[in-house]
Amino acid sequence: MPRKRRRVSAFVKILIVMSVICGTLVAGGYYVITSVEPLDVSPPPPSEGCSLATSGTGDGESDLEPDQAANAATISGVAFQEDMPREAVTIAYATVWQESKFHNIEHGDRDSVGLFQQRPSQEWGEPQQLTDPIYAATAFYEKLAEVEDYRSMPVYEAAQAVQRSADGYAYDQHEERSRTMASAFTGAEGAAVSCWFGEETPTGSDTEGAREEMRRVFGTGPDSLTGDEEKPTGDLGWAMASWSVANAHEYGITSVTYGDQRWTAETGRDGWSEAETPAPEGKLLLD
Repeated sequence: MPRKRRRVSAFVKILIVMSVICGTLVAGGYYVITSVEPLDVSPPPPSEGCSLATSGTGDGESDLEPDQAANAATISGVAFQEDMPREAVTIAYATVWQESKFHNIEHGDRDSVGLFQQRPSQEWGEPQQLTDPIYAATAFYEKLAEVEDYRSMPVYEAAQAVQRSADGYAYDQHEERSRTMASAFTGAEGAAVSCWFGEETPTGSDTEGAREEMRRVFGTGPDSLTGDEEKPTGDLGWAMASWSVANAHEYGITSVTYGDQRWTAETGRDGWSEAETPAPEGKLLLD
């Protein structure tokens, strides 16, 4: 009896054909790549931003958008004008992280506006006043100063005593980051704040406008520094230097020099570096 012929499945036929093709390619000088380098799918670095290099709590670094850094620098600056301690800045930062994430918004819950989401109906001020970071921060600090022993109570309790929010404990989640930021923007960490602004640069430089705005923020100008500016809030000279970096794009500032350290817009992503020509003692140089 003749043997029955086994049927070869279509899948097996495909394997046989592929084997022949691969063998032919190899024999003809072609090679099949069996392994490839993994693709780098990490997102590119942001074209603009700010970073904080500190020795404080957490991982020592904090990334911010330029407008967030500018608002943080102003809130810190107003604390100098109001003669408030660094703890007050930490409380203010924890509040603003929860309320607006440092974006000066013109809306919110009910009639809340601005960085602190203060309400005109609660006698905080008019909407146009509350969207001015200097006015809003001043109003917050004045209320905080009325809270007895606010420096010794938990940050979230101090913030809630001022804000009277629906969920006061929510401020607690921002305490660690706020302390790190307060150390940087009050100048306690020296050359800690650095920003970069992408390829687009403003036309012209308005360093005098920056100096005038610093007088409005800090209550004094950078030309009044004496070289020994340790205040209850922090180091005034370095706080002004940090403010200048955070607001560099707004005023067309290309370099900031304080002491023997220099920041430039061109190398902002790399942070501060030693200046070839240090600034005169007690002088903040803007170009």
